[in-house]
Amino acid sequence: MLLPVPPRTLLTPSRILLGLTDSLRRHPKRITASLAALLLGTGVTAFGIAPLAPDAADLPVRQVVQTVQALPTQAQTDALANFHFNLFRTESTRSSDTADALLKRFNLDDAAAAAFLRSDANARMILAGRPGKTVTVEASDSQQLLKLSMRWPGDNEAQFKRLVIERSPGSTGGFSSRIETAAYTSSARLASGSIQTSLFAATDDARIPDSIGVQIAEIFSTDIDFRRALRKGDRFNVVYETLEADGEAMRTGRVLSAEFVNAGKTYQAMWFQPPGQDATGAPNKGGYYTLDGQSLRRAFLSSPVEFSRISSGFSMRFHPILQKWRMHTGTDFAAAMGTPARTVGDGVVEFAGVQNGYGNVVFIKHGNNRETVYAHLSKILVQRGQTVSQGQTIGLVGMTGWATGPHLHFEVRVNGVQQDPMTVAKQSDAIPLSAAAMPPFRQLAAGVKNQLLAAASISQSRAE
Repeated sequence: MLLPVPPRTLLTPSRILLGLTDSLRRHPKRITASLAALLLGTGVTAFGIAPLAPDAADLPVRQVVQTVQALPTQAQTDALANFHFNLFRTESTRSSDTADALLKRFNLDDAAAAAFLRSDANARMILAGRPGKTVTVEASDSQQLLKLSMRWPGDNEAQFKRLVIERSPGSTGGFSSRIETAAYTSSARLASGSIQTSLFAATDDARIPDSIGVQIAEIFSTDIDFRRALRKGDRFNVVYETLEADGEAMRTGRVLSAEFVNAGKTYQAMWFQPPGQDATGAPNKGGYYTLDGQSLRRAFLSSPVEFSRISSGFSMRFHPILQKWRMHTGTDFAAAMGTPARTVGDGVVEFAGVQNGYGNVVFIKHGNNRETVYAHLSKILVQRGQTVSQGQTIGLVGMTGWATGPHLHFEVRVNGVQQDPMTVAKQSDAIPLSAAAMPPFRQLAAGVKNQLLAAASISQSRAE
């Protein structure tokens, strides 16, 4: 049985367009995505079959020849021929130096300069006296001396001396010399250290000048017995002044601030000079204070000489001359012959002369029935009845009387009874800071705290 076949639908362009329109209306997103994919694929295909550029080897070669005008060089050559430069160098004088040897070490070949150094009075100062003087020269590139300078500390602690020798064709010998006076430039340095054996061993390790170590001991001497109370592990931080001459460190100034930790206890100090004048019209004296304004200067110093090793303290000892044990009621300070001996407090000289085993001795009367004794002096610099002030030099260390070597025998007597100098110094009254000076003091103290923290960080960095 044969089934009827439906008639075939003829697809005309109009029918196709109507179908596409209907599909786009019902499925807009799907149709759009399909068209995008189709276009992208076509683009890639087109890129893939695009013809490559011609090979560069097949391109024609063309040579271009052009004349270049040379720049003028004669002016540059003349400038280089006329160019001169100066050389600077610094050396220290030696004990074996002569004028010629010194200039030779500077790589100078200048007979006229050597002759001037030998003949000029100022120039002869360079090689006279102790060696180790710092000399700076300015020389030409033809090894001729143009200028020489040398600096040294002057009598005034705030100024230095400068010798200047310059080439001066119009003068005798072709050179001239002069001595100038100039002011130091001050700068602050920070340092820290830790006690392993002694204070000076610690300052040596930290490359701190000995004079700063002495000042640290002097500043805290009333609170810390640096001869007997130091402990391994004690530490200190310090800010000190360096005085420079033409950029060269010439001498060490004073300690500006310091901190010392002894047996776990911290002590701090700073230098402060109150503004204004005293009753005589002179500027107020400066001194060291704790950071809260308490003066560290007391009516009595603990030592009649700058910090040094004690050879015999206030205790029992075997007497080297009497050859028996007896109470040593004073303190012996080992010091070189001629070391200045200073009075520990204001007073009046009661006796100055020779007395039995004391040899050359000075007795000074102070207030509150206190008396101090300075014995075995090589020279006495005061006389009976003279008024003296704290720190004033009253004689020079020696070994007169019953002394087996140069040292200063020192006694403190209260109501005629010998006392330990350290104890008397601690118990003496402090010199207070006036109320008017407190505002500028507090302002300065705030900065000092930061300086000491910065100094402490040096030790921490070294440990790390």
